[in-house]
Amino acid sequence: YAGEWQEVWQEVAALSPEDDYPMVWVNWIDATAYAKWAGKRLPTEAEWEYAARGGLIGKRYVWGNEITHDHANWGDTVNGKDKWRYCSPVGSFEANGYGLFDTGGNVWEWCADRYDEDYYQNSPATNPPGPGTGSRRVLRGGSWLGNTSGLRVASRLNYLPSGFWGRDFGFRCVSDVPSPEPKKD
Repeated sequence: YAGEWQEVWQEVAALSPEDDYPMVWVNWIDATAYAKWAGKRLPTEAEWEYAARGGLIGKRYVWGNEITHDHANWGDTVNGKDKWRYCSPVGSFEANGYGLFDTGGNVWEWCADRYDEDYYQNSPATNPPGPGTGSRRVLRGGSWLGNTSGLRVASRLNYLPSGFWGRDFGFRCVSDVPSPEPKKD
């Protein structure tokens, strides 16, 4: 295994060469462990989509309905039209309406939720918690390796949490905002 891991770390270094790049080759278990270590967590799928939209409603992508290589890092290994061969540094594209960068493109991002293809047909309309069962976990956002269909804000992937480290899989941590203390009379 030592040789195999050395090859993976060499690819991590090539795909994500500096501190301002997203971490890649991360599975769900590793992403969750890091978030816990940092005192944070992975977003639920509903939180991810709400944040990714940045206040836009009914748009195909997190920036609107049209897409060019000026909007996100995608498909560069397919057609070579952007300036990065792999991942781009975080913040290389305009932030969304909430000030978040790279919610479309660059790396697929793990969410806390289990995957169920039909879950949203019967889920609560407000802040759905995700399915309670299922062996797979959700990824959102598209990547540098994919095409425009993966960048649609509603696009979803799913993989087993422990067995798959994608070269274009990363994550984003979130923190809960503490509830304000009740005022004392």
